[in-house]
Amino acid sequence: MTAYTRYVALGDSQTEGLGDGDDRDGHRGWADRLAEQLAAADPGLHYANLAVRGRLAAQIRAEQLPAALALRPDLATVMAGMNDIIRPGFDAALVVGELEAMFAALTESGAHVVTVTFPDIGKIAPMARPLRPRVLDLNARIRDAAARYGVTLVDTFALEFVTDTRMWCVDRLHASPAGHARIAAAMAHSLGLPGSDDTWMLPFPPLPAPGALRSAAAEVRWLATFAGPWIGRRLRGRSSGDGRTAKRPELTAWVASTAGRTPTT
Repeated sequence: MTAYTRYVALGDSQTEGLGDGDDRDGHRGWADRLAEQLAAADPGLHYANLAVRGRLAAQIRAEQLPAALALRPDLATVMAGMNDIIRPGFDAALVVGELEAMFAALTESGAHVVTVTFPDIGKIAPMARPLRPRVLDLNARIRDAAARYGVTLVDTFALEFVTDTRMWCVDRLHASPAGHARIAAAMAHSLGLPGSDDTWMLPFPPLPAPGALRSAAAEVRWLATFAGPWIGRRLRGRSSGDGRTAKRPELTAWVASTAGRTPTT
């Protein structure tokens, strides 16, 4: 196993850790969980998390890549593209072009890069089923780009557990604590960290199927509580990340007691 001592995470709300904590007490998330496992393997780990919620792939490249390169990581994770998928005018080629630029720059700098494919969001939020072709197109391009640049790919699209309701918060946009734990376990396994294995791929225990009325009511609540406000922000040209900065902008020694702290500005 390669020992990593300088880990930098780039991305949006998933990498920031939304769904695993809150704005008051801080967000943990899969990247913090991965840092914890890296530190168990090498206590000298230093970790930075540059992710900011709401960011598009082009914004992540423009805002986070220069800062990441300046930190000289030996390990970098890049998760970007889901915010692009759900916006009008989505162009998979342009999004992956941004990802490729990050892969190229980070690998050229000497970092080992890990990235992911995205789940079938139509199985998570039925109203999003029309977006499935976008997910398929983006994932195919991510696989090709990862192969070209020697990037480690955590490809979960076909795995049953990825669209299980227990993987996701009630907003269906962010991973739940259990979901963040699975993502971290997948990353750790891809890196061959001590104690990691393939159990993260196993499906959750079965749940009883919800009735039709209950399912319909859940869709209505989701639309009113989460989808509606999201659409409203888009119409006003706003983002959930407006005014926010990275929760861990500098490479600092991993200390579990300070993990997950997020600016509240």
